[in-house]
Amino acid sequence: MTIPSAGDAAATLPAQLLASARDELAPGGRLRVGVVHAPEASTFFVARDEAGKVRGVTVDLGLHLASELGLDAEIASFPNSGELTDAIEQGAVDLGFMPVDEERRRRLAFGPAYFLIESTALVRGNAPFHEVMDLNRPGVVVAGIANTTTVRNAARVLDAASVVSIPDVAAAVRAVDEGQADALVLSRDVLLNYQRFIAGSRVLDGRLHATGIAVGLQKGKPAALECLQQLMTRAIAGGTVRRIFDLHGFEREPVAAVEDIEQH
Repeated sequence: MTIPSAGDAAATLPAQLLASARDELAPGGRLRVGVVHAPEASTFFVARDEAGKVRGVTVDLGLHLASELGLDAEIASFPNSGELTDAIEQGAVDLGFMPVDEERRRRLAFGPAYFLIESTALVRGNAPFHEVMDLNRPGVVVAGIANTTTVRNAARVLDAASVVSIPDVAAAVRAVDEGQADALVLSRDVLLNYQRFIAGSRVLDGRLHATGIAVGLQKGKPAALECLQQLMTRAIAGGTVRRIFDLHGFEREPVAAVEDIEQH
């Protein structure tokens, strides 16, 4: 797949900054990019094709950044963003894309958000819930993906319910379908894709929280962070992210506005 680009943004960055960024990010000469897989692709999740290769928006964003930095790319896939956070912090991968919250900001450094999400819940069709805060009652079991921004926010906001962590999206969908959980919390755009897996299911009105999805890297790499901030800002403002969304069938999903970048 050819990665759409607005041009060689890196050519306009100072040579010393680029060299320092490469040394900090990928001293071995290959940029190890972490992504998160799920049964269905979204602007965040990637999916596997028939050959078992992961494809999606974040794969292409990673390839774009590697190309702009003049590096080869190596893609590593994880079942949830919590494991990806651990991998970046421990140096198993060089960067990755994930929703941002305060806990992650304490552990990693982040570039600008390329997409803004709001989280809500998916329930079975016969469930007695209409808005997401209807879940906040004793006896209600809410499933979320382990060690993610959404499950942490659900545990805070839905403090009367029982919020349980499940390792991956497929298992969480099964938990709702089989009645082991009353609801699955994820971003609204993702949940719409999973309605077809649970006959008659509904996405609830309202939201638990909103946040941005951004590129994260280890702290203590100032040149790498500056480069990624500039490259992602240009990819957003110059239309590269928009073209990648469109290439993967997400024509109706809005790219984060440039004026929103610093707010998330």
